[in-house]
Amino acid sequence: MREMQFKMERPGLCEVGQAVHVTEGVLPSSYYYTIDPSLAMSGNIPFRERLKTREGTVVDVVSNDRGYYVTVSFMEDDVK
Repeated sequence: MREMQFKMERPGLCEVGQAVHVTEGVLPSSYYYTIDPSLAMSGNIPFRERLKTREGTVVDVVSNDRGYYVTVSFMEDDVK
């Protein structure tokens, strides 16, 4: 199991327990992921930490003074 945090700009776009699909974007030195359809975006992820699956489940949604954050759990083996 792997968890990843995404930044969401507005409240109510994702709910705990919701199944989500993410798309992968490529930068020169990292990847980033977006919850479809453009609901939230991850930070930059190093190549060695690339996601192996594109389906996950929202496990937490929090709000703080910096914005809204969604935590998504992905079913992945912890093989390094």
